[in-house]
Amino acid sequence: MIKAIIFDLNGIFIQSPMLSERVAKDFGVPVPEFLGELGSIMDKVRKPGAGESFQYWEPQLRKWGITLNEQEFWDFWFKAETVSEPMIAFARTLKQKGLKVFLLSNNFKERAGYYGQYPWLTDTVEKAYFSYETGLVKPDPKAWQLVLGENQLKPEECLYFDDQEKNTRAAESIGIKSFVFTGQSVLESEINKLIN
Repeated sequence: MIKAIIFDLNGIFIQSPMLSERVAKDFGVPVPEFLGELGSIMDKVRKPGAGESFQYWEPQLRKWGITLNEQEFWDFWFKAETVSEPMIAFARTLKQKGLKVFLLSNNFKERAGYYGQYPWLTDTVEKAYFSYETGLVKPDPKAWQLVLGENQLKPEECLYFDDQEKNTRAAESIGIKSFVFTGQSVLESEINKLIN
């Protein structure tokens, strides 16, 4: 019997244009160059004890001639993101049916803090697990094992959805039935088949 649905956050509940393409368009930084730096910085800031994320970004931004201060940079990044109201509504129906809804997200402190403005993160989601707090970055299977252990759940009692196949494969490796997110209608269909 399915008791919980675990979701990735970005790409499912929160949609956004590609940051690398926006930086290329607005500041002339080549996409591959930006992606290289993004990967390197995210490897650091998605983990506990990283400190303020902007300290990693500022030297690189200055090197590219980007003069945004910290608040301007976060605004440029986060305010382009939009929340999927239909996904939130669907998550609420899952909760009303007695299922637990969890988020498992590779994310950093400032971005998670920005998401704190969303009431649905507390009234609909049982708990959001952010890598900067847990120290577990997907696709490490321990990230899912933490969710299971803290909530007395067995892998076969959960479903997992993510927009990256490497993460669904990792969840599957510990016995959680997992799906690559391709759109809300497919997601709803898969969940409804398995919970009804």
